[in-house]
Amino acid sequence: MDVYILDLLVIGLLLLVVTLGSGLIERLPLSYALIYLLVGVFLSPYGFNLIQLRPDADFLEHLTEFVVIVSLFSCGLKMNRPLNLWAWNSTIRLIGLLMPISIFAIAVISHWILGMNWGAAILLGAILAPTDPVLASEVQLNHPDDRDELRFGLTSEGGLNDALAFPFVYFGLYCLNDGDLQNWFKDWVLVDLFWAIVAGLVMGIIVPRSIVWVDKRTRKFTTVDNLMENFIALSIILITYSLTEVVNGYGFLAVFVAGIVTQRSYHDPEKQFSQLEFTETIEKLLEVGTILLLGSLLRIEPILKFLPQALVVTGALLFIIRPLGAWISTIGESYSSIRRWLFGWFGIRGVGSLYYLFYALGEGLKGDIGEQIAWITFITVVLSVVIHGTSSTPLMKWYEHRLERHKQKMKQLIE
Repeated sequence: MDVYILDLLVIGLLLLVVTLGSGLIERLPLSYALIYLLVGVFLSPYGFNLIQLRPDADFLEHLTEFVVIVSLFSCGLKMNRPLNLWAWNSTIRLIGLLMPISIFAIAVISHWILGMNWGAAILLGAILAPTDPVLASEVQLNHPDDRDELRFGLTSEGGLNDALAFPFVYFGLYCLNDGDLQNWFKDWVLVDLFWAIVAGLVMGIIVPRSIVWVDKRTRKFTTVDNLMENFIALSIILITYSLTEVVNGYGFLAVFVAGIVTQRSYHDPEKQFSQLEFTETIEKLLEVGTILLLGSLLRIEPILKFLPQALVVTGALLFIIRPLGAWISTIGESYSSIRRWLFGWFGIRGVGSLYYLFYALGEGLKGDIGEQIAWITFITVVLSVVIHGTSSTPLMKWYEHRLERHKQKMKQLIE
C-alpha cells in the first residue's frame, strides 16, 4: 500500500482521537504538542517509517514562518488592554528586561562552557530566547475578555518577542561572518534595529486599517458570503506580512500589531470572536503538521552527540535563567510570588525557535557550528514540549484554583 495513503489514515485517526478526547486531554498533564511529537516519533524510521519526507531548510523555514505569523495575529486579536505603558507594564518588563537577560545568559554559557565563538553564542541565545506563541495555548489568554495578568503577560510576550528577537539573530549572523563590529554595527543599528522595528509598527497599523476600511465600504454595496467572510483575517495576515517584508520591516511585529488593530477596528463582538476562532483553527491544524514533522526528523546519533551540551543550555535556560530573569524583571511590581515564579516557569520554546534556526541555516549557517546549534535547538524544543507539556495543565489549574479562593475571600470580606 502507498505510504502516502497510510500517512493520511494516521493523521485522520490522530485528529479524530485528539478531537473526541479533547475533554479528557485538557484534564490530564498532557499537551497536544506532546501528543503530536510522540506520534511523529512513532511515524519516523525508528517506528513505522511512515513519514519518509526529509525537507530542506528552506521548506521548513517557510512552514514555521507561516505557523508563527498566524499565531502572532491570533495573539494580537486577544489583546484587551488600552494602548498605554501602564496597561502593558508586564509585557514591557518581559520583553525589555527578560529577553535580553536570556539572550546574554545563553550566549555567556555557550561561549564559556560550550566553547562557541561570540557570534554563534549570541545567535543561539537569540534563537532560544523567544517564548513560543504556538505551543503555549494552555497558558495564554482564552478570549479577549480574559483579564488575568499572568495570561496576558505570557500571551503578549509570546506575540512580541518572536519579532523583537530578530535584531539579535541578525547581530549573531553578522558577528559570525565578520568579527569586526566596525564593518556592520552602524548598519545593524540603523536598519535592523531602528528601521525594521519602526516599519513593522507602522505597517502593522496602516495595512489592517486600510483593509478594514475597504471591507466596510464594500459591504455597503454588496454582501459577502458567510463562508468566505473570515478569509478577511487571513488576507490581513498575508498582506501585512508581505508588504512589511517588502519595505525591510519586521513582518512578525507587523502581524502582531495588525491583530490588535483589527480587533479594535471591528466593533462587532461576534465578528471579533469569529476571526479569533478561525485563526486559532488554522493555527492548531498547522501545529499538528509542524510537530509531527519535528518528531519524524529526530535522530538518535546526533541527539546523543549533542545531548550533554543541550542539557547544559536547556537546564540553565528553563531552571535558572528564565525563572531568575523573570523574578528580576518583575521587581517593584505588586505581583504575588506565585505569579512571578509562574512567569518564570512558562517560558515555552517551540515553533518560533525552529523558525529562527531554519532562517539562520538559510542565511549561511552551516558546518559543525550549524549542526551544533541545530541539534541544541531541536533538543531544547523537545525537552520544553515534554516538561512544559506535562506541567502546564496542573500548574494552571492550581493557579486558577488559588485565584478563585482569593476572589471568594475578598467577596466575603466585602460582605
